[in-house]
Formats: sequence, C-alpha cells, structure tokens
Amino acid sequence: SAIYELSCEAYKHLGKTSNYYWIDPDGSGTLGPLKVYCNMTEDKVWTTVYHDLQIQTSVGGNSPEKLSVLQLNYSATMDQISAITSSAEYCEQFISYSCKMSRLLNTPEGNPYTWWVGKANEKHYYWGGSGPGIQKCACGIERNCTDPKYYCNCDADYKQWRKDSGMLSYKEHLPVSQVVVGDLDRPGSEAKVSVGPVRCQGDRNYWNAASFVTSSSYLHFSTFQGETSADISFYFKTSASDGVFLENLGNTDFIKLELKSATEVSFSFDVGNGPVEIVVRSPNPLNDDQWHRVNAERNVKQASLQVDQLPLEVRKAPTEGHTRLELYSQLYVGAAGGQRGFLGCIRSLRMNGVTLDLEERAKVTPGVKPGCSGHCTSYGMYCANGGKCVEKYNGYSCDCSRTAYDGPFCIKDVGAFFEEGMWLRYNFHSPGTSVKDLVSRTLLSSADPEITAPDLSLNKEELSFSFSTTKSPCVLLYVSSYTPDFMAVLVNPNGNLQIRYNLGGTKEPYNIDIDHRNMANGQPHTVNVTRNGRDIILQLDHYPPTSYSLPATSDIQFNSPKALFLGKVIEIGKIDQDIYKYNTPGFTGCLSRVQFNQIAPLKAALRPTNASSHVHIQGELVESNCGASPLTIPPMSAATDPWHLDSASADFPYNGQAIGDGVNRNSAIIGGVIAVVIFTILCTLVFLIRYMFRHKGTYHTNEAKGAESAESADAAIMNNDPNFTETIDESKKEWLI
Repeated sequence: SAIYELSCEAYKHLGKTSNYYWIDPDGSGTLGPLKVYCNMTEDKVWTTVYHDLQIQTSVGGNSPEKLSVLQLNYSATMDQISAITSSAEYCEQFISYSCKMSRLLNTPEGNPYTWWVGKANEKHYYWGGSGPGIQKCACGIERNCTDPKYYCNCDADYKQWRKDSGMLSYKEHLPVSQVVVGDLDRPGSEAKVSVGPVRCQGDRNYWNAASFVTSSSYLHFSTFQGETSADISFYFKTSASDGVFLENLGNTDFIKLELKSATEVSFSFDVGNGPVEIVVRSPNPLNDDQWHRVNAERNVKQASLQVDQLPLEVRKAPTEGHTRLELYSQLYVGAAGGQRGFLGCIRSLRMNGVTLDLEERAKVTPGVKPGCSGHCTSYGMYCANGGKCVEKYNGYSCDCSRTAYDGPFCIKDVGAFFEEGMWLRYNFHSPGTSVKDLVSRTLLSSADPEITAPDLSLNKEELSFSFSTTKSPCVLLYVSSYTPDFMAVLVNPNGNLQIRYNLGGTKEPYNIDIDHRNMANGQPHTVNVTRNGRDIILQLDHYPPTSYSLPATSDIQFNSPKALFLGKVIEIGKIDQDIYKYNTPGFTGCLSRVQFNQIAPLKAALRPTNASSHVHIQGELVESNCGASPLTIPPMSAATDPWHLDSASADFPYNGQAIGDGVNRNSAIIGGVIAVVIFTILCTLVFLIRYMFRHKGTYHTNEAKGAESAESADAAIMNNDPNFTETIDESKKEWLI
C-alpha cells in the first residue's frame, strides 16, 4: 500500500510546493488517507479541506417551510477532519449570511432563528467573527451593526440586502456540517449562505520532540494498548552508536525498539511464542546527527520494520500459537530497566495513530529536554539560492534576506516590470555613511577576507539576473564608479547581448558579444557573469558556461564602485557613447532575481529591508514574476480529482471572501452556442480558402521564416526547463486553439 505523509507539514519538509496531496493523519490506523490542499507559501503551512455547498446558496423566497437545512458534504470524513484540527495550532472557517428581511440571531435572550451544526453534531448559536457562548455577529462585537439595538446586521430586518460574515475559529467546534436557516416564512424574506473550506495551520505533532541528555534518561507513559495490532512510528537523530528507543513489558510478553549499533535498528517482541527480532541494517551510519524515520508494525499475521527508505523487513507470524500481546508495565521511552537508553532526539512518536506528547512530559522530567535543536543539519538543503537555514524551537526556516529570492525556501523570484523611461538606482553606500564603511557593509561578502581591504576596489564580481524584453537596444544593468571604471550588460540594436567591462589600462572597453542569438524575443533569459581577476565566466540560459579573459594590459581592479542602475543610466560625468545612445527611450520589460555580490537591488526596492534606503526609483515599479512559475496553482480538473462534486466546492479564495461562480449556467450555455457558431464559420472559411488556393495551383508556406536556429533553440530550452513554466506554454496554447 502507498505510504502517505501524515500531514502537509511533512510534505513541506520534503521540499514540496503548494498542491493537492494525500495525507494520512493517523498512520496505518483506521482513518485512511484523505486528499487536502497544502498551501506552503507562508512560514506555517495551511491545510484546506473542501465541501460541496455552493457559494451564495439561496434559501427562502416565499418558501412555505419554516426551516431550511443546508447540508455540507466534505471530501473527508468527520473523523479525518478532526484528526487534522486536533493536531493543528489554529483552524478557521469563513461563514456568511446575506439577508433581505430574514433575521439571523435576533436577540441574545431569545432562541436564534439560524444556527450551525459543528463537530459531534453540536448546535452553535454564535456567528463568524464571534466566539462560543457569545450570541452575536462580528458587528455586535465591534459595535458597528446597522441598527445599534441589535448584535447582527441582519437582525435589523431591513428590506435591503445586508450581510453578517466572519471567521469561525474555535477549532474544537469545526467543521461546519449544517446550516439551519429559520426566518424565511414571511413574504419577501430571502437569504444567501456561504461557507468556506476548513483551513488549518501548523502541525503540533510533527515537531513534538524531546532530547535525551543522559543514557539513563527516560519518559514514561501509560501502558501501550497494542494487543492484536501495533503501529509505531517516530523520527530519531543521534550521534551515539546504540541505545533503547522504547520498551513496554508484560509478564513474559514485551515489545521493544532499539538502536543496536551505528547501522542497525531492531524491533523485538514476544506474544508468548518466544522472542522475535527483526533487524534493519543500513549501508550508512545512522548516528550521523540527521533525522531518520522508523516504522514498526505488528499484527496477527506478520510484523515489519522500515527505516527511512531502506527495504522493508517482514516476518510472518506462526500459523499456530499465541497472538495477543499482553503488557502491564508503563511504556518507557528511553532508558528502561537499567538498559542503556537512547541519547539524542526523538520526535513525532506515534503509537497506533496517537502522537505521544513528548514535549509536555519532558518539561517535568529531569535528564530530558523538550524540543530539539539541529534541524538545519537535515533540512538546510531545502533553503535554496544562498538562503540561510535558521534553527527554530520547532523546526527551521529559511532566511532569504541575503538573496534575490523570496518564499519559505528562497525559490520565489522577486521581479518587476519596467515601463519605458523607468529606472532604478542602488547606491552602494547609504547617504550619511563614509565611503569607507561601504566595503564591509553592503557590497562585499564579509566572509571573503581578500576584498575587505580599505581601498574600495573589487577583484571579483558575481552578477546574476533574469530578463525579458521585445525592444532593443537597451541597457539592462550598469555598475558605475567614482572613477572611469564601469561594467554594463546591454542588448544591442540587433537584439544580441553584450557584456562590457571598462577597468582601465585599455583604449576601448572590453566587450563580450553574444551574436547570432536574439535575446529581445520576449522570452525570459538568465544571465550569470562571474569575474575573478582577469577571468570572466559567462553563463546564458542553459547553454554551457563560456570563459573569457580580460586583455593583458587591462587593470583587474574595479575601482571605487558607486551605484548599480537597472533599466537606464542616469549618472553625472562622462558616459560611454554607445551606452548614451542605448539609454533612450530606455528598457521596457521584466527584470527579476537581480543579484550583484551580496546585493539584491530589486528585492530591496520591493521588500522593505534595511537596504531600502539605498534605492532610488524613477517611475512606478510593478512587481511581476516575469514569466517564472505562476504563483497560483490551478484547481485539479474534474477528471483527476476524485472528490470533484460538480459544484463550486473550490471557489473560496484563501482570504475567506466568497467569490461567486463567475459564470452562471445560462451565460455558459449562450457562450457555448456562440463558440460553436464561430467555429463553424471559421471551418467553412478555411475550407474555402484552401479550395481557392488548390485551384490556383499554388500553396504558400511561411514555415521557413520563423525557424532560424536561435529562436528554436531558445524555444526548445524553454519547453524542457521546468523553471520556465506554464505561463509561456499557456499563452502559446491560446494562439494555437
């Protein structure tokens, strides 16, 4: 059977991005897997479960019924949703009631007209934005209701449409399974109800951990009830070569998991037929201070043990004999009965689907500390593009501040669209600091001792960015200095890329020209330039890197760098003639993930950081992902989504505001008819034109025109490269239809 992760948090820490995933909140327990949407764009993961109630479901309109009951069917059972809400740190569900002469709660004294049913079939008389036991709506708490005599807008009973909405966030009461609407039996009474999906954030179980400081440390819990089936899973991290993870004893029966040696994990038990031991041997040491996952199962038919992704070890149970595991002592996690206990960290310990609260127990136990440190050793590799892994008490996060990227793993491009005539200047030293401070502060990596000399010159630069444009010539990027030295990346009038260095010692600047490739073709292109002394390495898109060398007479110091320009150069003093020409009208297009040594000028402009004071912008900078992966994930198609319920079940955006279907059925039918008519006309036209041409005996082809090698090579790269994702393909598809 497929092994699903226990939660969205677990998928995130496998480096996965936002999408629909199957999760199994109680391991191999009785609940079974369910499909949820995991939104990984924030520090804490959101898990979303959808239902089938349409947005703005209308009730009433002269219906004779006294009560109207709206039933919500979820893509999961109530028990499965409870497993998610109970392990979450916070949950919420949006609820909205739009009314025309239909009262909602009316007075706090009387019985409400409308209520909702939550977990365990309990009725609740509070509304979104309020809390348990407070029979009010959000406006009653904020004291801004339409009629101050009432605690809900709808209770004023107006003939115009009014609305009460907000978040239900008492997670013990969620999810909403029914809404019962009562005040509909008068002429002119109408109401519309919307309920959002259940959204939960955080996972208290995944990071629930304890550190065992001495080999005699242990935590004890009540006896493990695993008579006919036992399912135990946990993560461990250690630098010790052996130690007992956990043990529970009976008269003669027992169950035990231990690290036998640096490469062996053992699962042993006795149900009355004599002891059985299963050992998994790892080819690599397990005491490497990285997280390892252990999964042990035992039932009447067989027992199994798995460590990480190593092959599963299975042992069949004897056909005759005892099958019940009878235990009576407490469950010991760590040292038990004088044995050498486990040294290190255990986390997310689940016994038959229940996570043991190691953290709480560790707080009151000597020799054991709650929580764990050192998550970065296992997960630091997920912080991409130079992001730094930062230890947290329950997990880790990626610090992207020294990178040109954003997002939880520093992989989200930060880019902007430049209109004609716009430019951005990044001053390497902020106003009011002496030029000498600049070196150690902004431009140079303080980790590199060679370049913290006080003479303010660079022996090496590292520049990377991505751009797209259809207009040439233009200046993409320019680094100026207090001397005649400069560096520039340009697109010349033919649309070819040129890197220009002027470091002194040569009559003319040194140029690297990338001919026979049109870079002004509207597609995203990436440029990486690294200079170390005389050696320059250029990598363009996904072509192999090429090496160049500055002329022997050239100086190799970039003296006194002053500012970096994007889009246009506005600098005092003498400026290179070509650059002066290319400067008008200026760059139009997109620039993203711009990084020069330790500086990310675009990010400093778009995200308030301590570097923002260095930035000056002319025009309005509009953030754009520049054809990088789209940030929204389209909902699954009905064909691939087993929970598709022919409804607007996924129409709730994440901010909880209800959005309608967008297109109602009638307009969809009319649109369909129009489309068919247009299609028929087009087919007839095509047929006629071909018929005419055939009779003339000529058949023109335009294929040869657009097929120069340059364009097709770029196009081929883009189709194969996952980073240049759907955006471009989508636009192509639209034209092909």
